[in-house]
Amino acid sequence: MSFPRYEKYKDSGVEWLGEVPEHWRLQPLWTHFRRIKRAGFAEEELLSVYRDYGVIPKSSRDDNFNNPSDDLGTYQLVEPGDLVLNKMKAWQGSVAISEHRGIVSPAYFVYAATHTANGRFLHYLMRSLRYISGYLSLSKGIRVNQWDIDPQYHSRMPIVLPSLSEQQTIATFLDRETAKIDALVAEQERLIALLAEKRQAVISHAVTKGLNPDATMKDSGIEWLGEVPEHWERVQLGCLCRQVSDGPHFSPSYVDEGVMFISARNIRIDGWSLEDAKYVSEDDYREFCKRVVPEVGDVLYTKGGTTGIARVVDFEERFQVWVHVAVLKLRKAIALPPFVAHSLNSIGCYEQSQLYTRGATNQDLGLTRMVKIFLALPPIKEQAAIVSHLDAETSRLDGLKVEVEQSITLLKERRAALISAAVTGKIDVRGYAEKEAA
Repeated sequence: MSFPRYEKYKDSGVEWLGEVPEHWRLQPLWTHFRRIKRAGFAEEELLSVYRDYGVIPKSSRDDNFNNPSDDLGTYQLVEPGDLVLNKMKAWQGSVAISEHRGIVSPAYFVYAATHTANGRFLHYLMRSLRYISGYLSLSKGIRVNQWDIDPQYHSRMPIVLPSLSEQQTIATFLDRETAKIDALVAEQERLIALLAEKRQAVISHAVTKGLNPDATMKDSGIEWLGEVPEHWERVQLGCLCRQVSDGPHFSPSYVDEGVMFISARNIRIDGWSLEDAKYVSEDDYREFCKRVVPEVGDVLYTKGGTTGIARVVDFEERFQVWVHVAVLKLRKAIALPPFVAHSLNSIGCYEQSQLYTRGATNQDLGLTRMVKIFLALPPIKEQAAIVSHLDAETSRLDGLKVEVEQSITLLKERRAALISAAVTGKIDVRGYAEKEAA
């Protein structure tokens, strides 16, 4: 889909904004919003500003690990129509016009609306790629993750506006087009969920039924394992380990560079998620080593937060784990680490891990309970064959997942580019919007 440009443009005088349609006007942000602080509303719903979703209730997402303060009295009230900005992450897109009433962190900037412009248009404008570039140019700091936006410079940020009717046309067009793209993204995300289910089913079948469809079966005596090949053993996890330990039972001081410190959130069934891994000093690392040193071939098993996920250590970089991660050092003569990890990730073992998990808020799969988990254990050669089979099958499924994720990335890039071009006048969508309306 291609769109025409406007007939005439003028220089906005702002490097990150570029040229804008000649009939559009530019006004400083302070003429449309007034910074305000309303405190003392601790009973209101907690809100958060997401890069991808805007201002939404914090409870609607399960991926926000920032704990609110015990005293919510200092949190700021947000009304529908207010502009909310995370001053340290504005350059990442954590800016939005709120449609909700609630409270946000006192560290946020909240602006009450004083304008008569179209709120949806401003929402798209303030979150567009061009404006994110503008926030980046206004953010300063020693380190990227500590960058801050200066409120005085931010208040002078130019707001580019067409006529009110044109704002409405552009906002309606973007509502419709982004909804179409969002529907396509949702379809792809459902496909990823189906691939994850297929992956777990393939693993579960292989580690409990084996690769021979004609094998004689027997009742394992364990509800979660069901029938297993007759020559397989039923064993508890503890019998396969020469050592089971976890990390330090306190939160260390983190540093910018040092030894990697892995928590449960860094361990996934289909790979590592080390982008947000923390680091500890050499001195702290040496102190942690008194408890356990993870090595290549060990199995890491999450026991806090998200419990019941296993991964074999397959990289040689030094690291340590927190208390929420168990390190399983196996008796490798009878149990191959990849086979044990696959087994622990199977449906039957995962269900056992959840039954052994305790705690209402801080859930924990204790070491003494973890070792009671039952697995089905074939001879070592058969374990190797199953691992080889699962490596091929999971690799194929993971490849399909990567393709779907790339498709989602392209759709989101298309969405962001379309919004940015429309709200800054780089394309003229009026004719297309009128045609669609008709």
